[in-house]
Amino acid sequence: MADHYEVLGVERDASQDEIKKAYRRLARELHPDVNGSDDAEERFKLVTHAYDVLSDPQSRQQYDRGGQTGSFGGTQGFGFEDVFNAFFGGGGGSAGARPRSRAERGQDALLRVDVELAEVIFGAHRDLEVDTAIVCETCGGTCCQPGTQPVTCDVCGGSGHVQRQVRSLLGNVVTSSPCGVCRGYGTIIATPCATCQGQGRVRAHTTIPVDIPAGVDTGLRLQLSGKGEAGPAGGPHGDLYLEIRVKHDDVFSREGDDLLATLEVSMADAILGAKTMVEALDGPVDVDLKPGAQSADVITVKGRGVTHLRGSGRGDLRIGVQVITPTKLAAAEKQLIEQFKGHRKDAAPRLARFQQGLFAKLRDRFL
Repeated sequence: MADHYEVLGVERDASQDEIKKAYRRLARELHPDVNGSDDAEERFKLVTHAYDVLSDPQSRQQYDRGGQTGSFGGTQGFGFEDVFNAFFGGGGGSAGARPRSRAERGQDALLRVDVELAEVIFGAHRDLEVDTAIVCETCGGTCCQPGTQPVTCDVCGGSGHVQRQVRSLLGNVVTSSPCGVCRGYGTIIATPCATCQGQGRVRAHTTIPVDIPAGVDTGLRLQLSGKGEAGPAGGPHGDLYLEIRVKHDDVFSREGDDLLATLEVSMADAILGAKTMVEALDGPVDVDLKPGAQSADVITVKGRGVTHLRGSGRGDLRIGVQVITPTKLAAAEKQLIEQFKGHRKDAAPRLARFQQGLFAKLRDRFL
């Protein structure tokens, strides 16, 4: 029997990494799919067997002591594998084992999308430009050059696993591990697709149309199933998540599904009342200011707020009144105010009972 160290071309004190590198180099060189010489297959089997022995610390230790792996003390014994075969009719290590699938699910992706507050009312459409992984158009996700297909691995016979015998108190226990040549797939891509380099997918810049529903708010995540990255070897797509961020609006703010705004009115309009029209996010709104309006009064316009995210209908538009007191008066204006004051019998300024929510209302509406 050939010396396993000589077969791999390594020293007897070689590390596990050195043994693995030597095996991979020889396997690529001698594999029957790439080496057409007459003795390539036999040499490949010798290299694989040597690696199976030396890559396992216990079997390597036994081999270094002069023992032959695979039997009791170097003689042909009746080990655990024989017992397994007698009862179950198959190899103990890889019975029922299946090769690993090349196709895997693609990764999920996360995008942040900015929307205007006006778009939140009725929803919005976006054509998102993304850099993602898509199925290779050349091979269609097969990973092979067109006209070719994967070939069955000669080492594991397509099972994706190889057996090895480990000596134990019960004898030679047969274990199974992924094939080091095909990496557990059971097949080898002999002619990889030149476009995707055998991955079955490529990076590409693509456009994804997205309809953003009405009523979304900052921090909400929308899940678009199957819109994420394509998986390797034609695997299913991952999901795309959209994280919404509603932009700040200089006039309107949001409280739940209600829209809030401030209406600045003159002192005369607050006293006498007025009818006016203001421009809301979705068109003009008629506002009726009642006579004697006070700062922090709220005018509610039903159904002119944000559309409910899950359900029908809309919130309200709530308009806080802010009475603007002039700070500079012309002489004639001041004289009119003095005349008005003289006709009024209002009490002099005084402290009144503290209203718990007054300052909070003023802060929320006008600050």
